[in-house]
Parts: sequence; structure tokens; C-alpha cells
Amino acid sequence: MKLLLIGEYREKKLLDVTYDLVGFANKFNGEKIMLAIGYESDLPKFDGKLYLADAKEVGEYNPNVHKKIILDVIEKEKPDIVVFIHSSFGWDLAPRVATSLNAAQFTEVVGYKDNNFVVPSCNSKLRRDLSAKSDITIVTIQAGAFTPLEEPTGTPIVENIKANSSSSLEFLGYEEAEAKGLDLTKAEIIVTAGRGIGKKDNVSIIQDLATKLGGQLGASRPVADNQWLDQSHQVGTTGQTVSPKLYIACGVSGAIQHLAGMKKSEFIVAINTDKDAPITEVADILVVADVLQFVPALTNKL
Repeated sequence: MKLLLIGEYREKKLLDVTYDLVGFANKFNGEKIMLAIGYESDLPKFDGKLYLADAKEVGEYNPNVHKKIILDVIEKEKPDIVVFIHSSFGWDLAPRVATSLNAAQFTEVVGYKDNNFVVPSCNSKLRRDLSAKSDITIVTIQAGAFTPLEEPTGTPIVENIKANSSSSLEFLGYEEAEAKGLDLTKAEIIVTAGRGIGKKDNVSIIQDLATKLGGQLGASRPVADNQWLDQSHQVGTTGQTVSPKLYIACGVSGAIQHLAGMKKSEFIVAINTDKDAPITEVADILVVADVLQFVPALTNKL
């Protein structure tokens, strides 16, 4: 089994999420090779071969040129699986590569078991196990689903490559999206309401705790989807990525998309009736209790 991992750079920096590719590859007993369009000044900490194209020459993103670079490396290495991050970079490039190769593509992979790729469906309420019939498989993996527990280490063996194609497109740079609604990224304390609060009327119970602590009110995706809170409160890969000093998850089960958006918080408290909920994997303290009983008691005590 051979995997080709497609790393990502932005504004001359290697994105940390690139190491999720390594975490995913570690699930396979095979050879890992990485390809990136980036910079010698910030190489990934990775033991293995790294194909590196100079982003100063081709731009940090150019779909036509980048696709050709990837296809050239695929032709040379003949990997079984090509792995992208499920990001705007991966969303755009993966289907271009898959179409060129007439290969199967699986999007937003969150797990791998029994030789099947696990992907969410029905707004992440269900999971599907998928396998490919093509010789090569193209996948995008959900950020945060395969983050290694250990700090990245290693020194890659670099092979510099050139782009053997041109494009009418030119990469100009990045433009920040206009800030809208609540900015949770600057909050030092966040108290988040999850599906476990039961109904919209119970949001005020979580808000009272957030107010008492001098923090901001967050929301899991089901809470935002049900319009119990505005989407600007949502934490996760489809909301805001936060890292406060204190994060309190109230009735949040901890879907991978949510964990990816908050697991770098300094201290995490989870309140849940299910002691085996995924949120417990990242929690410093787990309170096994009914959130509607415990949170008012905590607020009153404070």
C-alpha cells in the first residue's frame, strides 16, 4: 500500500492540518510520500520522501498547474491512495485529479475500518462505509479527524520538482472574509450549547452560565441548524475554530467536525449524560450529569 499525501501552504507557512494527512496514513501499513507546493523555509516534519514544487514560481494555488504537478508525481510513484485535506484547496483539486484518472473519490472521510472509508451523511447523523473499485482512490479527509497525538517529528528527503505546464490563471493572494456576527475566536471563555439541551427555550440556561463566567455563548451545529442560536455562534469546521482558556461543552456529543474546531482549547469541561460520548476524548474534566440540572446548580453556586 502506498499513499501520496498532498500538503498545504498558506502565506508561506505550512498548515498544521497537513499533519492530519500523516495521522490518516498511519492507519495503513504502507509507504507514505508527501507532495507540496510550498517553500524550503518551512518543510513538514516528516520521515519520508517529499516532492516539493516552489510556490514562488507557480503560486500557492493554481488549479491547472497544481493538478499537472500532482498527476506527474502519481505517474512516477503510482500510489494506491491520494489524500487531500477537506479544505477549499482539496475540494477544488481532488475532483480534478479523480476525473483525470477516472478514479473513485470519497469526500470528507472521517474514519477507516475494515478496508472501508467512513464518511458522514444526513448532516453527519449517519455514517457510510465505502470501498473503491478503481485501482487508485482519491480522498479528502476531515480536518481534525486524524490529528496525531504526538508532536510531529522527522526530516523529509526532499526532491525538488518543476511545473511542466503553464496556465492563464495567476494567483494574486488572499482576501479575508468580512467579519459577520459574533467573533468567538477572541473569547477567553466559551460555554457551548449542544443538542443535549433539548429545545430552544433551554438556551437561556447555558447563556446564564456564560454570563456568570464573563464568557461567550457557543453552539454546536445541530443547535445552529435548528435555529436555536444564530449560526455566528457555531463552533466547528463549518463554524468558527476557537482556542479559549476555558471551554465548557453543555450537552455536546462531540462530532469530529466540532472537536476539530475547539480541541486546542487550554482547558475543556464536558457535561454529558453519556460517559462515552466522543467529547470525552478531549475533555480535561467530564461531568456525567443532566445538563439541565447541573448547569443551573453550577451557575447558582458561582
